[in-house]
Formats: sequence, C-alpha cells, structure tokens
Amino acid sequence: MDGILILDKENGVFSRTAGYRIAKMFGEKKFGHIGTLDPMASGVLPIALGNATKMIPFIEEICSNQKEYLFGMRFGIDTDSLDITGNIKETNDIIPNDKDIVSACEKLEQSSEQIPPIFSAVHVNGKRAYELARRGEKAEMKPRPITIYKLEYTGKSRQNEYNFRVVCSRGTYVRSLVRDIAKLCGAIATTTYIRRIATDSFEIKNAVKLDFLENLVNNGGRIDEYLMQSDCALGDIPVINLNDKDTELYKNGGFIKRGESDGLYRVYSNKTFVGIGRIENGTLKPKRTI
Repeated sequence: MDGILILDKENGVFSRTAGYRIAKMFGEKKFGHIGTLDPMASGVLPIALGNATKMIPFIEEICSNQKEYLFGMRFGIDTDSLDITGNIKETNDIIPNDKDIVSACEKLEQSSEQIPPIFSAVHVNGKRAYELARRGEKAEMKPRPITIYKLEYTGKSRQNEYNFRVVCSRGTYVRSLVRDIAKLCGAIATTTYIRRIATDSFEIKNAVKLDFLENLVNNGGRIDEYLMQSDCALGDIPVINLNDKDTELYKNGGFIKRGESDGLYRVYSNKTFVGIGRIENGTLKPKRTI
C-alpha cells in the first residue's frame, strides 16, 4: 500500500521503531518517517509507506516546515541530555517569576541561531552527536539558524512543571529552547515532556496511536482508511494534468513539451497522482514517479 499515515507516537518509542511497526501492519517493507521525534517525545509523526516514501524529500524541503509543540520544563535542575531522562549535572534553588518567563519567551520570538543538544542526531565529523556523547567524547555543537514564530508560556502545573506552546521552524530543538529560556531567566532547567501537535499540514487531530491500530488489526478491522494519499502534503506545488499518452511517456522517463513556466510540478493523470516533475525551458522532466 502506498500512502502516508499520521501517527501519534507515544513517548519511549524510537521513530524508526514506530515506522517499522506501522509498515509491518500494512504488509510494506519500504517505509520512512517525515521528520523525527526524540524517544522521550510524543505526538505527530507522519509515516510514509511504499512509493509514498519518494515524496519525503519534497515534503521536507519544499513545504512550509512549520512545527508546533507543547512542552514542559522544571527549573533548578540541569541534565546532560537537557531532558528529565538524562544524568543530573547541576541543581540549585533559583525559580524565576512568571514575568521573567514571559519576557524570556518574547525575546526568543525571532530568527536566530540555536546550539543543538549534544544528545541529538546532528552530524559531527561524520558521526551522530548522540553517538559521541554516549561514548563520553566531546562534540563541538555549532549554532544553526532557526525561527521561533510564537512562544507562549501557558502556566504552571503539578510538581513545579512549567508549560509552553511553541510554533517554530524545522531544525529547532525544544530541549535547547528550554535551556535558552532558563538562561534568559538567570536559571537552569530541564525538559519534562515534549508533544508535537502539528508538522506542516499534518495535525494531531488526524493522528492515530500504534496501540489503536494494532488492536484494530488483531480484531479484523480495516486500517487502510487511515492511510492518506501520497500527495496529501504537497499542496504548495502547482499541478499539471497529462493525457494517457503523455502519462505513459512520463512514467517511462520521457520528456514532454509543455507551455507552463519553469519550476516544480505535481503531475496527475485523470485525477490520479503519478509523480513530481520539473519544467525546464518548456520541457517537463520526471523527478519522481509513483
């Protein structure tokens, strides 16, 4: 089956493991996830199956790449992983007031650079940063450009947990954001939870959990109704419709003369999505076919 499923990943599960379990349920060997969630994070994780995996680069690179998270932090504790699962490095009794927290959020609402956590998938000298960190090796984490569109403090809850909502660009690490909020408040803190509620056009209201799907399969229910079309997140890319003859030529790698402007296009035949192509100098050339 080809398509994309919006998974509500539970915390404690690796993104790759979640994708494998979904693919197994659908009887697919080929799968991929659009973006990654830390094992300690939960929420929206789109899983592409079959030929839909060919669309992942276009979804990740061309679409808006705007993400939304809910997250919590606890002041007075610093860990090596910047979250509650890590080893404690330092503790103190400094707890900022709400005014200082709101002020820190306002200062961070901008385009800037952020230093990723040492426990992250960022490549450092050909290795993943978390691999070096687990071996006790020091990794120089270079700042990366990010944008914080909205950062909102939503209040304090049980056990001195402070809660937030953020809308940010791709590449933003919530754990680093927690570190930076605390620093602006003259404090230290660690992340207690991360929940992604939206990534691009994928939203938590349309997501399903692994346990729900597995129970459905075990009871003979249908899970294909939760599978979205391969082109479901390519809305920003304009459309070209081909006749039957040109469709056959396109699928076989042929070039087709067209009158549209140069650029990237979604290619359809009789309302059926057949791939992504690019027009160069009036000629449509296939980039990915379904």
